Amino acid sequence: MKARVYVTYRTGILDPQGNAVARSLAALGFDDVTDVRIGKLIEIDLCVEDRTSAVRRLDEMCRRLLANPVIEEYRCEIVEGSAAATAAQSVPPGP
Repeated sequence: MKARVYVTYRTGILDPQGNAVARSLAALGFDDVTDVRIGKLIEIDLCVEDRTSAVRRLDEMCRRLLANPVIEEYRCEIVEGSAAATAAQSVPPGP
């Protein structure tokens, strides 16, 4: 079973990398960008019996290692079978 974990700073926590990207976008003429938050995407392959077990294990991984609960929040998503590979391939290559 494939899973994705999204880790981002909690609301109200300073995101210096996000601020730098927002300033750079404004300098490039993207004046409609009002805020940028940078996070992490972690893809995990799990060998578990069912979805409930997967969610429980992912939550434990996040609490113990993947996210800092003081400044970060996380969201887990179960991606069945080859859907993760298909989604990754659907993103067009950069210039």
